Order: sequence, then structure tokens, then C-alpha cells
Amino acid sequence: MNPRTFQRRFKKATGDSPLVYLQRFRVEMSKRMLEKGNRSIEEITFQIGYENSSSFRKVFKKYSGLSPAEYRKKF
Repeated sequence: MNPRTFQRRFKKATGDSPLVYLQRFRVEMSKRMLEKGNRSIEEITFQIGYENSSSFRKVFKKYSGLSPAEYRKKF
């Protein structure tokens, strides 16, 4: 399947592009880890598939409205 065709079909089915869907999924997974565990933000960053914590923090804040540290303080 052509990559562009895949992107259109994926967006039609989910409402999001593959990248946005993946970012939202990763943020939700990281929220669970922040709520339930004692892992550092750095550990969570790598476990959910980001290569650096700066990128992770930006995406997390974009979708949750809080930094990972601020989110953790709520729990």
C-alpha cells in the first residue's frame, strides 16, 4: 500500500494522522507510568519510545497541558 493511501485511510478510521495517534498513545501510556510507578521521567521517556526527554516533555505538555513533573505531582 502506498504510504499516502495508508495515511488517508488511517486518518479516516481514527480521526488522527498516524503520528498524532502514536503521540497520544505514548502520552497516555506515560500518564499511567507517572501515576503508578516510581520510574524517573528519563526512564519513562525511553520506555515509551522517545530518544530524548526534551521531545517527550514537549509532546506530553502539548496533549496534557502539563509537564510530566507537574502531572506526577497531581498523584
